[in-house]
Amino acid sequence: MALVFLAGDKVFKLKKPVRFPFLDFSTLEAREAMCREELRLNRRLNDGLYIGVLSLKLSPAGGLTFGEGEVVDWLVEMRRLPAERMLDRLIDRREAGNEEIGLLCRKLAGFYGRAARSAISPAEYYDRFLREQRENRRIIESRPFAIDRARANAVLDRLDDRLCRNRALLEQRAASGRVVDGHGDLRPEHICFAADLAIFDCLEFNAALRQVDPFDELAFLGMECALLGDGSFGRKVIAGVGAALEDSVRPELVSLYAAWRAALRARLALAHLLDSHPRLPEKWEPLAARYLALAESALREV
Repeated sequence: MALVFLAGDKVFKLKKPVRFPFLDFSTLEAREAMCREELRLNRRLNDGLYIGVLSLKLSPAGGLTFGEGEVVDWLVEMRRLPAERMLDRLIDRREAGNEEIGLLCRKLAGFYGRAARSAISPAEYYDRFLREQRENRRIIESRPFAIDRARANAVLDRLDDRLCRNRALLEQRAASGRVVDGHGDLRPEHICFAADLAIFDCLEFNAALRQVDPFDELAFLGMECALLGDGSFGRKVIAGVGAALEDSVRPELVSLYAAWRAALRARLALAHLLDSHPRLPEKWEPLAARYLALAESALREV
């Protein structure tokens, strides 16, 4: 969906002119609007990282410039963060400890506490899980992918059952105003423990996908940390943020959120192979299998 250019201490992000069912970057006006929305959303979670939106122009002499000329596209300008301080790198080096957990809990609790409350109805909130689960099945069953088909079907069947049995818990979260305009893609590679903790790359292109229960988003982060080899990091963040917000959910809802997110990530991994020329084709089936194993494990927790 985008190209990212690393240039010294700066980063420039250029959105591709693409259209999918969940986003539309096909016009110059849409790309400008989404660049400005990305700036607005990400400034909620960090100070000074997102510098601004730049117009990319065709100069009278030919070539591309930030100076005079006809506007041909738009870019988001950011400051470059130290790669070695990203959470995924810290987990890989086993350096993500209590200090990082405390900083992250305080940051996220403040963010969720200030976040705009969603107007989504309980029925709409529950139906969204069902729609995504149907899409999970459609993609995972669309081709004879090199995954354990019987195991995948068993995971999806069990997830269907849990969604049905936990419907009241899901709907209660929306009914009690707990669904907020969140980050939308809270993964370890979007968290950097530099001089100032920076959380970035909010999902800007579809506001509906950002309407989340904080515990859903935190379960997603915990699941991604578990994929990297640290199963405790997410649990501690969930406990810390919940305590700061004076909110909690039952363990079976946390495990359902984690399993649902893992199944969704498995689907997205396999969907790469539906492209005519997929990038890194050898990567996606093994990754999908790992996500399905995480979904299976989460469903066994309760």
